[in-house]
Amino acid sequence: MKTVTIDDIKNLCVPLPGSHKGQNGRLLIIGGSHLFHAASLWSLTVASRIVDLVHYSSVPENNEIVARNKEEFRNGIVVRREDVEQYIEEDDAILIGPGMTRDEETETLTNSLLKKFPKKQWVIDAGALQMLDLSAIPKNAILTPHHGEYRGLTKNEDPGEFAKKYQCIVLLKGEKDIACSGGECRVIAGGNAGMTKGGTGDVLAGLIAALACKNDPFLATIAGSFINKKAGDALYERVGPYFNASDLANQIPKTMKGLLSYPL
Repeated sequence: MKTVTIDDIKNLCVPLPGSHKGQNGRLLIIGGSHLFHAASLWSLTVASRIVDLVHYSSVPENNEIVARNKEEFRNGIVVRREDVEQYIEEDDAILIGPGMTRDEETETLTNSLLKKFPKKQWVIDAGALQMLDLSAIPKNAILTPHHGEYRGLTKNEDPGEFAKKYQCIVLLKGEKDIACSGGECRVIAGGNAGMTKGGTGDVLAGLIAALACKNDPFLATIAGSFINKKAGDALYERVGPYFNASDLANQIPKTMKGLLSYPL
């Protein structure tokens, strides 16, 4: 498998001079639970730095946290779960799963929305991934499992074969990430021991989903993985493994600026 390099991500869309609000991406995040509050907020933190507008739908406790922090999420709009379908229809991509628990409520919500909106660009992560009905996977959906979640989905089927069978994109996270789409698989090297911290996967999911708003989904996947690892490596150079998910989310915009060219 060919390793992803900086040349592979040079075609990412970047905001153009004169662009208007909404033209650089609209993302909906469905996540969080009564048990896990921070996970979906890490996804929101990184995504809000990349796309123009983030709609955020969680349980009431998490919605209130975001509402209290509007000074940071100026372009974020809190959406009640009962109104979420309206925003699925209008947004460019939807991330579902960060911080969601493995229970019947997550299973019902996830699979019903995937089946009702199969033509939308979905990123399926964490709790939603663990409760996923394989028959509900939409075409070109991006799945982001770690090895334990992947075994639960497939009993260790080859990720390339899985991606081909379900016409989706798989990012198998590990010491080296493996991204597969159709008959193509790519390896993303890098990363370090600091990235084993809780929440770094939620940051990655938010990054990929933000990029998927305006990019080809496979490009968004390999670029998100590449940028995420480069950001982690930049932190490691400064502080060793002693950084957390919030540090990673804050480093990603700096890393993106260094990797991408911006029009003057």
